[in-house]
Amino acid sequence: MGFADTLKEEMKTRNFSIYGQWTGILCIFLTFALGVANFFNIFRPLIILFAVFCLVSTFVIIFMEIPLLLRICPTSPKFDAFIRKFETNYMRAALYLAMSLIQWFSLFTGRPTSLIAAAVFLLIAAIFYALAGVKGQAFQGSKALGGAGVAQMII
Repeated sequence: MGFADTLKEEMKTRNFSIYGQWTGILCIFLTFALGVANFFNIFRPLIILFAVFCLVSTFVIIFMEIPLLLRICPTSPKFDAFIRKFETNYMRAALYLAMSLIQWFSLFTGRPTSLIAAAVFLLIAAIFYALAGVKGQAFQGSKALGGAGVAQMII
């Protein structure tokens, strides 16, 4: 079974945590690109601060959504414990909502920037995880991203 088949099969499950996880993967690329793009806003230091938050969000999302990386990348025990706090749908929804709100606050710096796109997609991920929690769906990690036992096999 290939990657496309696995993805197609997962989308058919109607489990909102899978949708949230894949939206999170999209957020990785968006937050990184938009964080870097807005980091060079030398005349607007507050935007640089929001860009830094965006870049930090990227790395938090990477380790949260791709559990295999916690096994293979050297991280501190404190960081691992922090990431493991977000194993439920509600906790993930709360984290994505917090990251989204931080980016929405960038609107108060004067002119809107492309960081709004990150805020929107982070909010969509939060909504997917919240819906999974409300529907009582257990968190289900994508097989393609190191979930469903793949991360546990690597020690």
